Amino acid sequence: MSSFKELGLSSSMLTNLDRLGFTEPTGIQIEALPPAMAGRDVIAMAQTGSGKTAAFGIPLIEKLRPKQFAVQALVLCPTRELADQVAKALRELARAKENVKVLTLCGGVSIGPQIGSLSHGAHIIVGTPGRVEDHLRKGTLALDQLKTLVLDEADRMLDMGFEEVMTSILSQTPSSRQTLLFSATWPAPIRTLSERFQVDPADVRVEAADSTATIEELFYEIAPDQQVTAVAGLLSRFQPTASLVFCTTKRDCDDLTAELQHLGFAASALHGDLEQKDRDGTLAKFANQSCTVLVATDVAARGLDIKGLPLVINAEPARDPEVYTHRIGRTGRAGEQGHAVTLCTPKQGHKISRLESARGRAAVWGDTSKLLAEPLRPVTPPMKTLCLAGGRKEKVRPGDVLGALTGDAGIPGSAVGKIDLFDFQCFVAVDVDWADKALARLEQGKVKGRKIRVRYL
Repeated sequence: MSSFKELGLSSSMLTNLDRLGFTEPTGIQIEALPPAMAGRDVIAMAQTGSGKTAAFGIPLIEKLRPKQFAVQALVLCPTRELADQVAKALRELARAKENVKVLTLCGGVSIGPQIGSLSHGAHIIVGTPGRVEDHLRKGTLALDQLKTLVLDEADRMLDMGFEEVMTSILSQTPSSRQTLLFSATWPAPIRTLSERFQVDPADVRVEAADSTATIEELFYEIAPDQQVTAVAGLLSRFQPTASLVFCTTKRDCDDLTAELQHLGFAASALHGDLEQKDRDGTLAKFANQSCTVLVATDVAARGLDIKGLPLVINAEPARDPEVYTHRIGRTGRAGEQGHAVTLCTPKQGHKISRLESARGRAAVWGDTSKLLAEPLRPVTPPMKTLCLAGGRKEKVRPGDVLGALTGDAGIPGSAVGKIDLFDFQCFVAVDVDWADKALARLEQGKVKGRKIRVRYL
């Protein structure tokens, strides 16, 4: 299969895919779409960034009946970030049909507004297992008319301890449903889950292309108290406009972020203890180039689709070779050159030995003394983010914000970057040279005819 036209998709879906820039199917789409479109259960092994959302999203949308206002599809994801990302992709795919409502149900935010939204009905639910089960238990979510169930990054959900919750949710769905299971790895619990809840699934395995061909890997041995200096040295040497630094714990993330900020780096932390609005703000700043360094745990970074990431730093070694591969696979994408650097204390050396054994090649070690002597040169982000206290619920649209900035405020359109709209707030990136003027003008002016509070994020 070399084109989407060979799949028997509706003309409106083909037109929509063309408009979205889907020129030809990826490996996972070539293998998974035919059985999924035929209504078969599918168990697929695919990496993040392989195009798997469209692999389950296209058949899911094609099967929907918009006039039947009931939950016809449920997508379970391990994290809020991945759920938001999947929901956004499904909304874009759903433009092939009229009036399809996609609702996100995740923890970390009040359940009240979600109950209100559910009472108005939805066709597709994208959510995390815990919050979906909460709604099932409360009776605010019904799955009796479900046609398609998707388990996205199922291995990660099992890792996070969701097996019992997932089993509970699956047992409350019709046995006639189609089940699409996507996983980056193939552990025994995944096979068990498939055997319990799938019927004769098509077995799809797409080997990841050797992304390490475009990734230059380097290792440094450091003393425990040299971590901050080493990370700052790497950021100063490579001068990345965007970099992802991995830590093991939430506290490590916060501590390293504070130290980097103190040294002048535009760093933000991302982990499971952040409130949803703070996570939204952190991710928006990183995506719109207002923040150059994202310090994250593995759980928080799983499923993030970060394009153009030149540098990944492991502030300490990954717990196993598989996690290491996931981490460094975020750089060097789409044929671009990437750099992956791992810091390791003598006590952590056994993890590198295990990695060498698993991959059958030796680690390349850099000169630690040179790294620690690197002059400090923090990268200044090209953009600043303004936070407006108005969002979708107040009927604010990106065009309204852009109009307020380029109209009354007199900011050139080229100085306005990414606009991220949420229910009750909006983030807009503005070129650093114009940011103060934009802030002042918005404070004095109006958006959509009314005053809206604005501040730097």
